[in-house]
Amino acid sequence: MVPHDIDPESGCRLPLPKRDELDADGQRDLRQPRRPEWRFDPRLARAGRHSIAQPGLSRHSRPLNRYLRQEAGLGGRVRELAILATARELDNQFEWAAHEPEALREGISVEIIEIVKHRGDVSGLDEADAVVIRLGREIFGARNVSRDTFARALHLFGRAKLVDLVALMGNYATTAALLAAFDMQLDPASSRCCLRLMESRTDERIPSITARRVYAPGRHPHRVVALSRRCPRRGTST
Repeated sequence: MVPHDIDPESGCRLPLPKRDELDADGQRDLRQPRRPEWRFDPRLARAGRHSIAQPGLSRHSRPLNRYLRQEAGLGGRVRELAILATARELDNQFEWAAHEPEALREGISVEIIEIVKHRGDVSGLDEADAVVIRLGREIFGARNVSRDTFARALHLFGRAKLVDLVALMGNYATTAALLAAFDMQLDPASSRCCLRLMESRTDERIPSITARRVYAPGRHPHRVVALSRRCPRRGTST
């Protein structure tokens, strides 16, 4: 059941702007080509094109997104793994559903995706994959990057690419915040991988949970599990 405050066209709490309400720049934004990850859900295409019904924000954020995704030289594998790690640590099903298929297309194996999904041990992975996952876990989970993880990331990627990698994660964290605040709904036909994410046991590596809210179908489809941050996560450096 869709919440009563969701606009049926936009799929979120804000309606899409009407063309005649936009200035010339805003109308030109409507004609911009879709990003590849939008193809899985028509609502993502509409919301993404308007950055949650705000064409001005979309106009300024699109060049940064294009640079981080296509021009920073991170490569598709690193890019999609970083986005999945960010989506997982922020428990954002919408971003996960958009980028799990992209990750597979970039050659990330199902086994690695499962490790990200279940917050599994990364010690047996290729060093670059492990470092990207560790970065996501430590930035958004532990909220502190260890000296070891930072040193490994700097050695692997160099100064410029490491800055761009962290900026990419931050960019998708911003998107996750928008999706959560405005309760962006998934199209029902596109929810399969989100349900798989929901069903992953997110508390396997967390010892004493003092507060836990479990996904409520139809209420918050973008959220998997919200855990009390008062309890430190184990294994953030694994």
